[in-house]
Amino acid sequence: MATRKQNQHSSEGVALEPERQKIKPPPLYKVMLLNDDFTPMDFVVVVLQKFFNMNREQATVVMLKVHQQGRGVCGVFPRDLAATKVEQVGAFARRHQHPLACVMEEN
Repeated sequence: MATRKQNQHSSEGVALEPERQKIKPPPLYKVMLLNDDFTPMDFVVVVLQKFFNMNREQATVVMLKVHQQGRGVCGVFPRDLAATKVEQVGAFARRHQHPLACVMEEN
């Protein structure tokens, strides 16, 4: 909501003008998968397709980055959505008895 300041236009009265405020966009968070020695690569591809709407080719590229570099970015989201994705991936991995770690950090 914009605040208003008073500005005199004449001796008869006072008019209100809107005061411009700069609104900073909310911070975004990177959601990343971390490499481990136990989670199968095919499972990581399924996670990327299921929770991050990637096609098989995109998911394979990210999975290989996780495997080779230790981590891979799955997407960038507002905080609440990023936290939800982290929780969903963690719960899904646990349900399938894999130690796959999913984390978020401010972009």
